Formats: sequence, C-alpha cells, structure tokens
Amino acid sequence: MQVEKKITAKITFWFEQSILVAAQILLMAVILAMVIQLWIMFSSDILERVSSIDTVPELMKSVQTAFSGVLLIILGLELMETLRVYFRSHRVRLETILAVAIIAVGRHVINLDVEHMSGGSLMGVAAVVLSLTGGYFLVRFKSPPSAD
Repeated sequence: MQVEKKITAKITFWFEQSILVAAQILLMAVILAMVIQLWIMFSSDILERVSSIDTVPELMKSVQTAFSGVLLIILGLELMETLRVYFRSHRVRLETILAVAIIAVGRHVINLDVEHMSGGSLMGVAAVVLSLTGGYFLVRFKSPPSAD
C-alpha cells in the first residue's frame, strides 16, 4: 500500500512538473509573438497612423492601442513569474496574482469608452481598481518578504 502511494505521488509530481514546463514554454511563445506583433505595429502601422492623425481623439486611440499592447506583454510576464514561483515552491503568491489582476484591469481601463458608460459602471470599475490596489498594498506591506 505504501509503495503504491509513493509511486502515485511520483507520477503525480512528474506529471505536474511536465504540465508546468509545457505551460511556461507556451507562455514564452505567446509573449514572443506579442512582442513581435507589437514591434511590427510600432514600426509600420504607427508611422502610417501618425501621418494620418488629424484630431486629438485619433491620437489618443493610437496611444491607447500601443499602451494596451505593452500592458498585455507585462501581463504575460507576470503570469510567467507566477508559474516560476509555483514551479519552485508549489505556492501561489497572492501579491503576484493581485499584480496580474491590477495590470489586466488597468489594460481594460485604458480602453474604456467613458463617454458611453453609465455612472454606475464607472463606479464599479473604480471600486474594482481600488479594491485590487488596496489588497495589493495590504498584502505587500503586511506579509514578510519572500525569498522567491
């Protein structure tokens, strides 16, 4: 019975490790593709758009698209960090999860069309942002520093 438990534990461990490595490799490929796509967008599309921008809202839309792409890459890198920490210590750090959530919400806030949103929706978004950042700072300053 003990031998079966040990074998099952080893198989489970190696399976879990294999899945984590595969997830990291896939995430690296996705991040690399995003960086390449963002570079292409900056080098070709932005240069064409800049010459055709006539109004401030058009300029803001181009800048928002660029910022959204950069934040998406940072989001991917934070997810990689979460996988790395879990891979090494089999713990998920709440601080990292909150940082990923803040980046994701921030990315959506940048793309919001506030002129067409109700006051209640805007207050809801503000509540989410305040809750996440408040939670992040509580976790960051109340928990002991980690060695990860």
